[in-house]
Amino acid sequence: MNKLDNIIAISGAFVLFVGLMLQFVKFEYAPYIYIVGALMFGWIQAKTGRYFGKNIVLRRLKRQQLIGAMLLVIAGVMMIVWHHNEWILCLSVAAVLELYTAYRIPYEEKKEE
Repeated sequence: MNKLDNIIAISGAFVLFVGLMLQFVKFEYAPYIYIVGALMFGWIQAKTGRYFGKNIVLRRLKRQQLIGAMLLVIAGVMMIVWHHNEWILCLSVAAVLELYTAYRIPYEEKKEE
């Protein structure tokens, strides 16, 4: 991941978090701020998330990471479409997937070397 990708991913995660906090205080445009951050974060994960090696575990983890990124965006859409708290379940699943893959991918990459 180059420096620009790293900046976009970090700023996307920050914007995503700000949108999430604004959603809890019922700010009208919070879902749109959240979606912008989720798209930035997910776009970098999709861009850098390709794995062409033979390690099946890493391939599965990269897929799970992309599913987590897609679920982050879907949670933002759910914030707009449904005006209750159904999006929290989608966000929770995405957070678990992202957290799990954030720890397992570096471990598997180190083990592969």
